[in-house]
Amino acid sequence: MRQGLSEGGQVGAVDDHPASLVALGVDPPRVDHPPQGVIGQAEQLGSLGYPQLRHKQDVSTASATTVRVGHTGAVNDPRLEELLGYDRAHLWHPYSSALTPQHPYLVESASGVRLRLRLPDGPRHDCIDAMSSWWCAIHGYAVPELDAAARAQLDRMSHVMFGGLTHEPAIALARRLIDLAPRHTEAGVVSGLGVDAADATDAAVAACESPLQHVFFADSGSVSVEVAMKMALQVQVAEGTGKRRFFTIRGGYHGDTFSPMSVTDPDGGMHSLWRGILPEHVFAPHPPPHDAAESELLAWEADTRALYAGHAHEIAAVILEPILQGAGGMTFHAPRVVQVLAELACESGALVIFDEIATGFGRTGTMWAAEAASVVPDIMCVGKALTGGYLTLAAVLCTTDVAERVSGGAAAGLMHGPTFMANPLACAIAGASLDLLARDPQLTAVARLERGLAAGLAPARDLAAVRDVRVRGGVGVIQLREPVRGGDIAAYAVQRGVWVRPFRDLVYTMPPYVTSSADLATLTGVLVEAVAAVHG
Repeated sequence: MRQGLSEGGQVGAVDDHPASLVALGVDPPRVDHPPQGVIGQAEQLGSLGYPQLRHKQDVSTASATTVRVGHTGAVNDPRLEELLGYDRAHLWHPYSSALTPQHPYLVESASGVRLRLRLPDGPRHDCIDAMSSWWCAIHGYAVPELDAAARAQLDRMSHVMFGGLTHEPAIALARRLIDLAPRHTEAGVVSGLGVDAADATDAAVAACESPLQHVFFADSGSVSVEVAMKMALQVQVAEGTGKRRFFTIRGGYHGDTFSPMSVTDPDGGMHSLWRGILPEHVFAPHPPPHDAAESELLAWEADTRALYAGHAHEIAAVILEPILQGAGGMTFHAPRVVQVLAELACESGALVIFDEIATGFGRTGTMWAAEAASVVPDIMCVGKALTGGYLTLAAVLCTTDVAERVSGGAAAGLMHGPTFMANPLACAIAGASLDLLARDPQLTAVARLERGLAAGLAPARDLAAVRDVRVRGGVGVIQLREPVRGGDIAAYAVQRGVWVRPFRDLVYTMPPYVTSSADLATLTGVLVEAVAAVHG
């Protein structure tokens, strides 16, 4: 990394974005943070055989003064003080109190896998992002291909209504999602990632269309779950079944709007405040961990089947996060858990809804968690990583059977229509993000993350405060024996060049897929050190 200060004190850096390198299965060079105001050039990586990558350089950098990565020096900045003061006085942050406001870090810019943070007293810290901005920035930041897609679309139009109109970015993205959707083949459930119909080895997969043939675009993951639940209910209303309840498992999390809150764990989740206000649905016991003994899994299955039998007549759909439960506790469960729930739904005429908002686009090691579960749902929600973290966008995919049943009722259509539905700018960027994923059809980048997370977090098992360490795909979790002191962990990590946001009893990471092995080793080492320093 080369970094310097301009005459005005602006920190500058030279950064080769790693997205395309990792997409090709190559471990990228360590990338440090560039400043704002960068231009694309092509010469830096041409010698490595990746001419499509563009080098980014700060045109204002006028000095070769070296600045230590991480902490770039204290600055007395009245503007910074004013910004943070106004933030504390007027801005809500997620899950925060207006009476005891948080003290967030100001982000000046982001590129590669780094965020440039300003501390309240002025120092800048370049921090590896352990969170992928809540799991969506899978390609990192300032991605040349995504930037280019955004600029090109801005030159055409940023938004038009989707009622009565359509546009190419939405049509192209819907086609891509349908082509990528899970489908049954002789080899099991697979995605369409990397499938080339002209290639004889892929012909069998290409010939097996996914049953998920209809796409509804929503403006956030939570809204996509609202839409999915509305689809399931409209089917039952149209057919006069009287089924109005949903069946799910404890430990789940599906969003913060009302319908998703109603199928989020009512006791261990974040929404117990709303008990008595939300519709009450049916919750099976929390499934055993993925590595539990078979006897434990069989006992869970027996309890779940017995519970379902008592409510089968009123269940409109089963909904769950397959394989990985995210914000409900970062737990992994066995494919058999998903299969049992799908079997129960099928036997009783209920639908199956997969919430793949966190798990989709490779996070658990396959394109869709549905592949590992060997189940194709009737309805599937996707979001988060869909646009690579650039803009909010989600989608609900459903089978032709569901679409026809929804449309055959008195309403004669799905009664939902967000203002920013199928936003052209977001759709164009999502298409470019899927292009990047398609460069790595075997998801070797995620496999490399899994190996690095497993090795890097393993020493945490020796800490007295640690209850469990678990890894799957691009997800690494340190679970404590006590509630995490999240602010202390985050502060310790920031001082050492890592951004992390712990919660509950968890210190976890879902890093961008483009994180290099060196940065991943730094990230995991800092997390283990932070737990040891703060919790012992």
